[in-house]
Amino acid sequence: MAMASRTLRPAYHCIECGWTAAKWVGRCGECQAWGTVAEVGARSAGPATVATAIREPAIPISRVDARAMSRRATGVAECDRVLGGGLVAGEVMLLAGEPGVGKSTLLLDIAARSARSGQTVLYVTGEESAGQVRFRAERIGALEDSLLVAAETDLGSILAHVEATHPDLLLVDSIQAIASAEVEGTPGGVSQVREVASALVQVAKGRAIPTILVGHVTRDGTVAGPRLIEHLVDVVCQFEGDPHSSLRLLRAVKNRFGSVDEVGCFTLADTGIEQVPDPSGLFLSHGGPRVPGSCPTISIMGRRPLPAEIQALVAPSALANPRRATSGIDSSRVAMVLAVLHRRAGLSVAAEDVYVSTLGGARVVEPASDLALALALASAVRDRPIRTGFIAIGEVALSGAIRPVVGLAQRMAEAARMGFTDIVIPEGTCPEGKAPSKCHEAATLAEAISMALPSD
Repeated sequence: MAMASRTLRPAYHCIECGWTAAKWVGRCGECQAWGTVAEVGARSAGPATVATAIREPAIPISRVDARAMSRRATGVAECDRVLGGGLVAGEVMLLAGEPGVGKSTLLLDIAARSARSGQTVLYVTGEESAGQVRFRAERIGALEDSLLVAAETDLGSILAHVEATHPDLLLVDSIQAIASAEVEGTPGGVSQVREVASALVQVAKGRAIPTILVGHVTRDGTVAGPRLIEHLVDVVCQFEGDPHSSLRLLRAVKNRFGSVDEVGCFTLADTGIEQVPDPSGLFLSHGGPRVPGSCPTISIMGRRPLPAEIQALVAPSALANPRRATSGIDSSRVAMVLAVLHRRAGLSVAAEDVYVSTLGGARVVEPASDLALALALASAVRDRPIRTGFIAIGEVALSGAIRPVVGLAQRMAEAARMGFTDIVIPEGTCPEGKAPSKCHEAATLAEAISMALPSD
């Protein structure tokens, strides 16, 4: 019996994020952009897929071969730390970042180190010529015979290169520059990016080739193109850094083969991207006289404890509404700590401008830095520096109490290694083991201020 014909109705997609709707709307329901929903074709009104023959029967999970999931190091230790030990066969990683942050340089460094270990690496560049890639490789010392370069923007040609070279590692820079002749649209469009990502993921899984794709980001820092890309790939990493600083951080926001807690630290130098195994000295000031408004703390990025210095400046304001400017720290936490200082410690800055920043471009987002922030503000208000060798760790509650934080023993051990002699922590939380010589416990913010600031 012939199957009854199924009615077709148009489908609508957002050209910015790929959100799908059954009918046209003026505003995207995912990214909230206006005028980006357009008709892209027709879809069937009913199910069209029927059951087919099973190619491979299901097996108990205990009989699944786990050896295929063994990791292969990239040669860049900081990158391996973020990935969980290296790349897995068939793993697809999306490396996103702002223009000029160093994505292509990091990718070429990974390619060269993998080639030196005996692997065949295929580097596909869609934004630069092969000569430009060669010039960068000479600058960073990445000239290797087993590193193959192909300047292609056609998806079919890239798949042909994979067939011909049988690479052990595939790198594509960038996915927004590649287009398929089988799909309408310009390179970087929603339909093109979706087709290119699907094809490359299928090749990586079918041939067990670890693949790294470079992706652009939008003005708000999200990966450009449809969100489908982030669902297709196994790992999504953000390569970020301040344009005015040489520090670069590699963060995993999605990782199917590991945790998303680790952070890799790099510096951008004339010879390329250099790893920073111990970045502790990048975030603290060295030498010079002590000045008011500065207090160090220990922040945990992933599982790595890193010192951070919070600096505050309080100055008389000539405006009806005083300014509150922050850099590297959440402005809402600064506003909360200012309110607690006013109500619980008697320090008011209602008529002053307040500027808060972290040293060295570090980003501090966890509540464990509240106490250091409060002490830096109190030091700036009273115009007296914090005691020498002093460090603060703790969360500040709205009641003015100092709350415990996670990983305190690890933070205190790092503080002792950095040479801090005095530390103020929440009451009743001083752990046993290696710690600074003087451990001060404070129950309230007022007690912590009296401990940190010298008496009149």
